[in-house]
Amino acid sequence: MEDVKKNLTEDIAISVRDLCLKIKDFTILDHVSIECEQGKIYGLIGRNGSGKTMLMKSILGFVHCDSGSIEVFGKAIGKDVDYAPDTGIIIETPGFIGYYSGYKNLKLLADIKRNIDDKRIREVMTFVGLDPDMKKAVRKYSLGMRQRLGLAQAIMEDPKLLILDEPFNGLDNEGVEEMRRCLLGLKEKGTTILLASHSKEDVGVLCDEVYQMEHGRIA
Repeated sequence: MEDVKKNLTEDIAISVRDLCLKIKDFTILDHVSIECEQGKIYGLIGRNGSGKTMLMKSILGFVHCDSGSIEVFGKAIGKDVDYAPDTGIIIETPGFIGYYSGYKNLKLLADIKRNIDDKRIREVMTFVGLDPDMKKAVRKYSLGMRQRLGLAQAIMEDPKLLILDEPFNGLDNEGVEEMRRCLLGLKEKGTTILLASHSKEDVGVLCDEVYQMEHGRIA
């Protein structure tokens, strides 16, 4: 029985239990519990202010809640580790140095940890539909191009988990289809993905399971 429980635990990427957060007298998260198995895509859907982004920031370790628990790959956030391990993120609009090219931005970030080489940077840019040889400065990118570059940044170190807040923002229909193909391709490789979206179509097409949030609660 203990071996069965251990195997079940090892299959869980994210475990959120009874999470609560108040800022002044305003309830942001109200006894939220979710669980995400490894290798699947999960959706968070809800209106602005429903708590989606704050839940993601809490899972990442960027926000400390009043009560409840969060584990990512079996590590308790705020206890075992400060931040979610082995995780790539897009939260809000990705920030880059505007006067550098997309490749140069990723190269600067890669040089911090020195975990990946130039070949890998070129691979991920091509994977998300960007030309690594394009010299255009990021400040001249469309919003959709910035979203693609943000995804490239999130996946370039090959994380086991992706947390993506509104990854389809600014994409035209063709861009949405390409982004969907990217995410499904990452799922096939075993990546766990938690994404927030306003679009029921996006989560319906991509997600194995969907959590709807209303007023800080899972509906």
